Amino acid sequence: MNLAVLAETRPGERRVALVPESCKKLIQAGYAVTIEAGAGVPAFFSDAAYREAGASIATDAAEMVAAADFVLKVNPPAIGAGGSRNEVEWMRPGAYLLGSLMPLRHLDVVRALARRKVTAFSTDAIPRTTRAQSMDTLSAMNSIIGYKGALIAATELNKYFPMLTTAAGMVFPAKVFVIGAAVAGLQAIATAKRLGANVLATDVRPEVKEQIESVGAKYVGIELKESASAGGGYAKELSQEDQARQRELLAEQCAMSDVVITTALIGGVFAPRLIPAEIVRRMRPGSVIVDLAADGGGNCELSKPGETVEVQGVKIVAPLNIPATMPTHASLLFSRNLVAFFQAFTKDKTFQLDLDDDIQQGSLITHDGQVVHTRTREALQAKGDS
Repeated sequence: MNLAVLAETRPGERRVALVPESCKKLIQAGYAVTIEAGAGVPAFFSDAAYREAGASIATDAAEMVAAADFVLKVNPPAIGAGGSRNEVEWMRPGAYLLGSLMPLRHLDVVRALARRKVTAFSTDAIPRTTRAQSMDTLSAMNSIIGYKGALIAATELNKYFPMLTTAAGMVFPAKVFVIGAAVAGLQAIATAKRLGANVLATDVRPEVKEQIESVGAKYVGIELKESASAGGGYAKELSQEDQARQRELLAEQCAMSDVVITTALIGGVFAPRLIPAEIVRRMRPGSVIVDLAADGGGNCELSKPGETVEVQGVKIVAPLNIPATMPTHASLLFSRNLVAFFQAFTKDKTFQLDLDDDIQQGSLITHDGQVVHTRTREALQAKGDS
């Protein structure tokens, strides 16, 4: 079975779907692996390293994909917008695709994949179960986002993070408030704590209180009238009454904090607006907001995804695609997730499609010309597509 790894073309993207160590494992499992020339270079994996691992290098990407049974990518495939290459059209009908497609954010790509009769799996839709943990690219990338987010906050703040005793006297630790305690939030808490900050955190799911405390933060929260857990480690939107009470809590904590780090996503996809402009204006000049939900639209009303802005002395940083800023380890982890997926479903040196398996069911987006992922199909129908 032929696997093809395309170079990523998204602006600023430096990750690659497979690293040499993973190519070696897949080749040993019976697959043939071909890498587009230069695909690993931005993440510091040379073509020579891939050849040494047993992979082939292709200079003609379209030809490579046309011959592939399975295409591997980090981001959704390009569909020719703006004169760029159309990677979906290169794929033969019936071929497989595996990558982080974020289908609800890329409905146009989903439509193109369905029309092309590609069987597409999205790793960010893999169920968050014990069996699937090793395949979960969303958690792996969110861990990097939380870690790097705390470092960004420490760099942008005009104070020390830790308490220090100096010859000039003592300085007190920075007060860091983390909103959202899924993978990114917990890693942000742990990193800020290691840097010496005084950390508080909140989440609409009160069951994560112990997790927050286990990584060194103090939990603050409201008592919800309705459960905000959507299952699988995800949160759902709060009721109007709970939203109002949450805004009061956030306003109070943000006003007292030097740094606010936001990580909240609904269903792991879209960012709820948690910090309106009036909360920002109540914060102390010199304080910093790091909006780690910028890829989903941003948790702060005043965030400008991909930019840093300042409002009445408050700096708002909204970085995009943070994993691409740590491409070597991001690629390594992403690649290991993909290998785990293949290892789970390989028999007789071939990938086995099993529509009764819960992991494949959860992550399958398109198959046999149809959009089969429920939430994606509903989103398309809401836009008037069948």
